[in-house]
Amino acid sequence: MKKLILTAAALALTAGTAMAESHAMTVRMGTEGAYPPFNFLNDNGEVDGFERELGDAICETAGLTCEWVTNEWDSIIPNLVSGNYDTIIAGMSITDERDEVIDFTEAYFPPDPSSFVAMSDAFDGTGVIAAQTGTIQASHVASMDGAQLVEFATPDETIAAVKNGEADAVLADKSFLEPIVAEDSDLMFAGDDVMLGGGIGLGVRESDTELKDKLNAAIAELKADGTVNELIAKWFDGMEGPY
Repeated sequence: MKKLILTAAALALTAGTAMAESHAMTVRMGTEGAYPPFNFLNDNGEVDGFERELGDAICETAGLTCEWVTNEWDSIIPNLVSGNYDTIIAGMSITDERDEVIDFTEAYFPPDPSSFVAMSDAFDGTGVIAAQTGTIQASHVASMDGAQLVEFATPDETIAAVKNGEADAVLADKSFLEPIVAEDSDLMFAGDDVMLGGGIGLGVRESDTELKDKLNAAIAELKADGTVNELIAKWFDGMEGPY
């Protein structure tokens, strides 16, 4: 009887440990769901795009279970810090300012040029310029001489501001703007591109060093086997990845 009790206790302990490990391996991936082709919601209301495919590949490679969570951009960092999800994978450029609040994995996408889009190629870098709130583009516009920053919660609103005359131009990632300009004959690139940020990485809480290490190892493996470059080419019109 004593042996049976000990065996039952051992089985219960093993099962409890397995359940704890299974729970610990679930990672909530926080994204905006409104910044194609990096991330967007498809017709079924599911997160889709480059970062969905890459995030799923990272989790599979790292032995993690992904759960996808959407969050508005302007509160995406505070909600990571407060524990509403475990990572940010949302086209977020690595910057020193953000790195003071959260930590980043190694980059999975190279620094992307930021571009101005206007209704005329006569735009000279002055006037009212739209940018999404909390982005590196908004910070850059705020530092420009002769420019007045107007911020919007979503990237679509920045485009609408140019179209309706509320802004003279918008500054955003070129990879986001290219398909929009290609489909809208009223819009065009104007002025010189601007290089901002240190590439795009996953954001994690500064205390989650073990998770960061797992993610970094998976990203390195996916770069080495060509997966990252393949996904970049797929989602960014044949763009040649640098990895």
